[in-house]
Amino acid sequence: MKASTFRENLRAELDFQSIKIKELSEKTGIPVASLDCYLGARSTMPSADAAVKIAAALGVSVEYLVLGAENPDGGGFSCIKPEFRTLIAEIEGLERQKLHILQNLAKDLKNL
Repeated sequence: MKASTFRENLRAELDFQSIKIKELSEKTGIPVASLDCYLGARSTMPSADAAVKIAAALGVSVEYLVLGAENPDGGGFSCIKPEFRTLIAEIEGLERQKLHILQNLAKDLKNL
């Protein structure tokens, strides 16, 4: 599986949370032009300070934004990729019997 980039992870998170670059700029104090550089084709990497501000504003870890993965030391729900959060929220609402059925289905799909 290809590792994701800061740019891809930031874009995915902004899309998932429906946050515009201007809003992120207001929350972080980072100029829109700088955020555009992080999201642009050249995908400039932000300073550690900027990455921390962005992660805090989005409620995710810096590790998630940089690596696209959970913190191996126990991260949290906010470290899970956006495309899985909605699925997890749906699964959490399932009755125990349906959850068991879903677990078996996932195992079967994995073995295909």
